[in-house]
Amino acid sequence: MGIFGHHDLEPVAEPIAIFEQFVAKEPQAIVLKEKVLSVSGDSFEIKLANGQPFLKVDGAWISLSGRKKVEDASGKHLFDIVKELLHIHTTYAIEDTHGKKVCEVKSNLRLLGSKATASFTDSHGKIRVLKMKGGWFDHTADIVDDKSGQTVARIDRKLLSGRDLMFGQQTYAVVVAPGVDAALIAALC
Repeated sequence: MGIFGHHDLEPVAEPIAIFEQFVAKEPQAIVLKEKVLSVSGDSFEIKLANGQPFLKVDGAWISLSGRKKVEDASGKHLFDIVKELLHIHTTYAIEDTHGKKVCEVKSNLRLLGSKATASFTDSHGKIRVLKMKGGWFDHTADIVDDKSGQTVARIDRKLLSGRDLMFGQQTYAVVVAPGVDAALIAALC
């Protein structure tokens, strides 16, 4: 049974969202797939598990910050993901359409895996911290609400398919808990 069979994520007590229109009403599975012929190497298609378009991520062709523009399925610009320079740990910002930072993600490499922390003020004015922890060998990660300890999303990096090896394409399957902003989770991935 793959990740799409693991819809056992419980609803969160309070919504966790920056982009309210993308809050999952029930466990929601999304698939992030790197575009094979992307010039920048940072462009992704994000679809719902049923194949319906969800978000589109376009990486800038030439950019020191690795800017990625994120649009909804209809092409409306939602936010940008930008690598911030001059930090000890790799740090990314999610910026709204006016260039205001709405979320910061810092990643740390551990001996046997990776860890990242996302800090933001949600759409209700509450400061939120989500922690992402994963292992190198199992190719999975959980995104956990730091305050409650609840898993709000589960990531499965699908490696080693013939197409992925041939084209170097990355594919992630993500299940998002009810009450959680699926666009925010996609940005964190």
